[in-house]
Amino acid sequence: MVEQKTSKKAVAAPKKPAAEAVKKPAATPKKSYAKKSKSLAYGKVKFQAFLFRGKWRFINKAEADKEKNKKLAKVAKLKEQGKQIKEKKKPRPSIVEKPIKGEKNGESRKIHLRRKNYYPSTKKPNAHRARGLYRLHARNFRSSLTPGTVLILLAGVNKGKRVVLLKTLSSGLLLVTGPYLLNGVPLRRVQPCHVIGTKTKLDVSGVKLPEKMNDKFFKRVVEKRKVKKGDKTIFVPKKKSYQPNAERKEFQKTVDQQVLDIIKKHPDKKTLLAYLSAMFGLKNNQYPHRMQF
Repeated sequence: MVEQKTSKKAVAAPKKPAAEAVKKPAATPKKSYAKKSKSLAYGKVKFQAFLFRGKWRFINKAEADKEKNKKLAKVAKLKEQGKQIKEKKKPRPSIVEKPIKGEKNGESRKIHLRRKNYYPSTKKPNAHRARGLYRLHARNFRSSLTPGTVLILLAGVNKGKRVVLLKTLSSGLLLVTGPYLLNGVPLRRVQPCHVIGTKTKLDVSGVKLPEKMNDKFFKRVVEKRKVKKGDKTIFVPKKKSYQPNAERKEFQKTVDQQVLDIIKKHPDKKTLLAYLSAMFGLKNNQYPHRMQF
């Protein structure tokens, strides 16, 4: 006789009829902004985790319950005394349902309210001190840049040449001269950051400068070329080179003559004349930060 092998599979239990099935209570609707999770135990203190506006927040459950009971007791007392209690404003809903016209548009639609992208840090901006126009600002110059000092130019067409400082202008520039007869530097304005101040000084207090010697005097007037209607020239006109006017040439002569007279009266006039006419340069193993000018 061949023995029949019993199947190892468990016999399924008979299904209960639908009438005997236990009805579960309907779940309470959860708020969109607060979803409860399992409480966390940290030592003896229990924390409750909440998902609030997309961020997990952990609250001490015991302390939260105490605060809640205090608030409820306070409200009950006020009610007993017959005082009016201000009702809290309902929070603004995050989703609004709006009706839509039309037969095939679904009659209504849910719209998400947009949040603000910018929240100001302060209610009112702080009032700043009005500084006024730049041309009216007070200019501060280095202590070495005083009228009469011999300067070394570091930039521009005349770089490497030595000049005499005559005046500091209101625009923050320096008015210097060669003189022109010694090194070919005319009356011009120079940036103070493109200059090295030396220890050699001349007494320029007696030099009288014309009243017109200001920033406006040195501004160049550019004349616009007027093109006539019938002018059909193919060639581009050449740019006119700058030429000083007669007034500027006169001022150059009068100022240079006064500076040269001061140099000639100086006890070391020969060395001064050679010093101003010579160019400044550095050789090997000569470093400007180690030198005294």
